[in-house]
Amino acid sequence: MPMTQEESGKTLLVIGVILCLVGGLLWGLGDRLKWLGHLPGDFSYEKQNFKFYFPFTTILILNGLVWLILKIKDWFSK
Repeated sequence: MPMTQEESGKTLLVIGVILCLVGGLLWGLGDRLKWLGHLPGDFSYEKQNFKFYFPFTTILILNGLVWLILKIKDWFSK
């Protein structure tokens, strides 16, 4: 079933608030979160004029957190 304009607006507003909160946390806690993106399993390769970085472990952890938040949201919305 498609979303109405009202539901779409609420969803975008919630996403915007969440992004602002996460951005504020990263800004305020930037010095304490230096380990994020430099975990074991995060792949980096460096050569003379080439640098490749893929934060595999960080992506898995963030994906798990987002999944958990969505499951909790579904649990409370029932």
